[in-house]
Amino acid sequence: MKLLTVVGARPQFIKAAVISRNIAEHNLTHTKIFEEIIHTGQHYDDAMSDMFFRDLKLPKPVVNLNVNKGTHGEMTGQMLEKLEQQMLQRKPDCVLVYGDTNSTLAAALAAAKLKIPIAHIEAGLRSYNRNMPEEINRVMTDHLSSILFGPTQQSIDNLTKEGITKNVSLVGDVMFDSFKYYHKQISDEARQLFMAKHNLRHKEFILATCHRAENTESKQKVIEILETLGKLAKEFKVIFPMHPRTQKHIEQYNLSHLLEKILVLPPATYEDMIILLEQARFVITDSGGLQKEAWFSETPCITLRTETEWPETLMNNNNRLSPPVLTDILSACLQASKHTFIPSLNAFGDGSTGRKIVDKLLSYCNH
Repeated sequence: MKLLTVVGARPQFIKAAVISRNIAEHNLTHTKIFEEIIHTGQHYDDAMSDMFFRDLKLPKPVVNLNVNKGTHGEMTGQMLEKLEQQMLQRKPDCVLVYGDTNSTLAAALAAAKLKIPIAHIEAGLRSYNRNMPEEINRVMTDHLSSILFGPTQQSIDNLTKEGITKNVSLVGDVMFDSFKYYHKQISDEARQLFMAKHNLRHKEFILATCHRAENTESKQKVIEILETLGKLAKEFKVIFPMHPRTQKHIEQYNLSHLLEKILVLPPATYEDMIILLEQARFVITDSGGLQKEAWFSETPCITLRTETEWPETLMNNNNRLSPPVLTDILSACLQASKHTFIPSLNAFGDGSTGRKIVDKLLSYCNH
């Protein structure tokens, strides 16, 4: 089987590493799966891209399309054109896409036009907020896909409501596989060295991230978020790994002075982020993936949105939703600072999602 994997953003690199690792294990004893990876270039910063390929030991992409500037429509259109050329040249049996980025939708559209089967990992997620470009991407990709891998029962239920029932599989979450795998790889010494390097103490700091367009493209929202972090910094150390998009907007809005009391770090490696997550008092983020990773780490989380595609994390108030408004965030932080994570039934699988996906891909393509 010839598989073409399309990625373009940090979370996709992490997920793709799980599948590539399982493909390599499969190829040791079975008929080989030939995988080629195309990087759309959506994350163009080395710290957000090449670093992850290196650290996750993800096979080097056969090509980087270098599409990383422009509006959503411009980027998706450029990716669509270039991906179509690659698919015509490489003639894959199946195109594998992840999540809900512009790269995901462009790959699905290109493959659908060429009548190449599409496999979608993280199918069925819904926030039911069409103002989010990610929601448009995930809905359209699901309706174009030939085989759909749902991470949770809720995702399967969402697909059923939309009439998508053929070749749908509940497999669990590849991010849970990844978290379990890399959590075991980190030595106690590495944890201690990282904490000492940044002068951090267990459960005495807050981890914050912000990168979504609906937050960063609003100067008022950026002000509200940064002023909140500044207020929190009077009581806790606040760690803020800076996404390139966020940095660009902070500079554009002339708001760098609001970072004075915050410890700004460059984008963290995956393993460093795991350490930060498990050691933090609580997490403030607008990331879809980080909500889950906080849940995996049993660390309370505040999500700077009014809805989430991962409602499972909201159980027992382990994750709280908050609009990016100073008073609302501070109220949620007060609750989170006093909250003890309450474990609940794991809705994200048993850590064998990657193997299940590889087996089902083979079954589908050999049909």
